[in-house]
Amino acid sequence: MHLWETYHTPNTVEDAISLLTSYAGGARIIAGGTDLLIDLQYGEPTHRRQPLGALIDVTRISEMTRIEARDGWLVVGAAVTHTAVVQSALLEQAATCLVESCGVVGGPQVRNVGTLGGNVAHALPAGDGTTSLVALDAQADVARGDGRREWLPMTALFRGPGISAVDSKRDVLVAFRFKPRAEREGSAFKRIMRPQGVALPILGCAVWVRLDDRHEYYEDARICMGPVGPVPVRATTVEQALIGQRVGEGTLARAVAVAYETIEPRTSKYRATAEYRSYMVETLLRRALPLAVERARTGVAHAEGVGLG
Repeated sequence: MHLWETYHTPNTVEDAISLLTSYAGGARIIAGGTDLLIDLQYGEPTHRRQPLGALIDVTRISEMTRIEARDGWLVVGAAVTHTAVVQSALLEQAATCLVESCGVVGGPQVRNVGTLGGNVAHALPAGDGTTSLVALDAQADVARGDGRREWLPMTALFRGPGISAVDSKRDVLVAFRFKPRAEREGSAFKRIMRPQGVALPILGCAVWVRLDDRHEYYEDARICMGPVGPVPVRATTVEQALIGQRVGEGTLARAVAVAYETIEPRTSKYRATAEYRSYMVETLLRRALPLAVERARTGVAHAEGVGLG
């Protein structure tokens, strides 16, 4: 059984939108296809009764496949692969947590074709790339079917588990942007996972911090853990426990205590019990936060744990 009738390779976002419109809901955007092709083949029976009218391949659209510094932002195209993120020296220094999160997605074959945009568009709160983009306070460039282009905060893209605010029948997720690491800033990503099969994450944690001029106090912090709810969210109560406090074990212990009280991951038969995952919140914070602080102090970042699997 074939899954689609026609395959298009547009060269611009405008052409991709025009193609989506012409198929009136019967076409889908594809890049790596690591999620989409599985959904088409093994999804709900109602989705498999007849092939799609078309797949629209966006990997030839240059603005969707670039990593670049632009107007004070780092811009990463939605069709950039996880491998390309991992291999980017620019991102390793300027957005280390993103490199670390993309480096543990699936295995090498998945990372070679799977894209950052696909990770986000699938709208699962466990998305590793998504977790780091939230901690980086990233924005997403969305091209709408009615011709509008808008930059949206990451958290505005999610309506529920697997439910995206980007309409796959009409819209195109084009790129992401965030501010590069500045002086006294650092980030880190750590994950605990089940090693079988697709390395399903039990819990992931992305941390971004900015220290004061003397490197003694937390001036600002952003933390995202996933999956702990139906959509990706920042751990704002933990952030507030850090901001303005002296860097050290006492502050870290208080932040861990706040996290344990306010972050409530549920039991999952595929991941672990709620109790175990709650304990892992401490483990991840104790791994990621000091690493982000060290990078903020030294200004040097070498991504850890990338290329596993």
